[in-house]
Amino acid sequence: MSDAAGEGQPLFVGGEWVAPDAGHYPVTDPATEETVGWAPEASPEQARAACAAAREAFGAWSRTRPEERAAVLGRAAEIIRDRLVPYADLARAETGATTATARAMQVGVAASRFRRYARVESAEWAIAPQITEAGPMGRAGVLGALAVRQPVGVVTCVTSYNNPWANPAGKIAPALAMGNTVVVKPAPQDPLSVYRMAQALEAAGAPPGVVNVVSGRDVSVGEAAVASADVDMVSFTGSTAVGRRIAEVCGRDMKRQLMELGGKGAALVLDDADLASAVAGIGTTFSFYSGQICTAPTRVLAQRGVYEPLVDRLAAYARRLKVGDPREPDTVVGPVISAEHRARVESYVELGRKEGAAVVAGGERPPLERGFFVAPTLLADCTNDMRVAREEIFGPVVVVIPFDDEEEGVALANDSDYGLIDYVWSGDVSRAFRLARRLRAGGVGVNTVGRNMEAPFGGFKSSGVGRDVGVYALHAYSEVQAIVWPG
Repeated sequence: MSDAAGEGQPLFVGGEWVAPDAGHYPVTDPATEETVGWAPEASPEQARAACAAAREAFGAWSRTRPEERAAVLGRAAEIIRDRLVPYADLARAETGATTATARAMQVGVAASRFRRYARVESAEWAIAPQITEAGPMGRAGVLGALAVRQPVGVVTCVTSYNNPWANPAGKIAPALAMGNTVVVKPAPQDPLSVYRMAQALEAAGAPPGVVNVVSGRDVSVGEAAVASADVDMVSFTGSTAVGRRIAEVCGRDMKRQLMELGGKGAALVLDDADLASAVAGIGTTFSFYSGQICTAPTRVLAQRGVYEPLVDRLAAYARRLKVGDPREPDTVVGPVISAEHRARVESYVELGRKEGAAVVAGGERPPLERGFFVAPTLLADCTNDMRVAREEIFGPVVVVIPFDDEEEGVALANDSDYGLIDYVWSGDVSRAFRLARRLRAGGVGVNTVGRNMEAPFGGFKSSGVGRDVGVYALHAYSEVQAIVWPG
């Protein structure tokens, strides 16, 4: 397998490294604008062939014992951990993430996710028969029943560009643990890391066809991998607009779906909040993946009593962050993924100005010769009807909206098409929990932006369908079957 310039990365289909029908295209380092490597451009026919290979492999893989599947996942975790530095270097070059982020939050998290689903007891628990209460059934007498979990079948995983390690691992590992086979369609901007993951799984002993990877810039490749009659389920992370299109295709054939879509996370900062904690949490929007993350607290709702000091502190925080080469250890904010995406983020900042927002930090392009950089930007004096407050910008941009009392704060937070993760900062934890229960979001962080990796993850409203992470991912990639017999 090679991805050297001039040779190009092959596809991975049916256990074979296959030349792409449509040649190769360059993958660009968003920090340097240099070519990282050459990604394969699959044809729709090759995407369908990958789905057929996954279907052929499904029967044998689904019948393996949980501990056999766990052993493959465990070996993959060790291979990824042992190759953390070169894998992270590639991830940094493809995504523009800082070195620390690429090592810990991309490759490191991917290894931990494979380790988590290599725990035999969790796979056995997920598929173990659950005895339901027996009851009389008329003249038939008493019937016994078991509820068992079965693998869904072939799963197409369409992954996001912001984290080409943790996001695919969060789909592939639980799907394989449950006995499914997968076809991965990575984001076109940074697919090379996903092929390294496939290489690790191959070396770990995944049988041919259990894992397949096809990439390409043309939407026809993804559509073929979603629409194939061999596919039983689609797991997608990306924009709500693309998610709706995938849902339409899946609906025609009743394919199962797991959708992690956009977000516009509301961060309620109450008048008794610890502002230092709130600023540190909200400030991750500026730095973590350069704001290219759907869980970011991008829409700050500040109670009047703390509005001005919070704006001042956030502005000072944004100005202190070093923007630049992600290879340098003191860099905090790297580039966004592409020139096109930089232009999109910048257009939202300009739109905010026109809508009446005050640009109190950032708002200009950093003075760097190369790379797709956006300055950490804070927009104050916003209202919840502005487009910058309602639409996902997906960059290092935070908007701040004032509110008077709890009722108004909750109403503003819930007045959104999205509902992925919201946040509440308050010095009174019982008050924060009371408000958290009223927020229409799949998750709520109370005085933290941290994640518990066993808690269910997913969104309300246009932020998605279904839940994953922890045991909930095992449920997501399974079907429940009832077996009934005479008692």
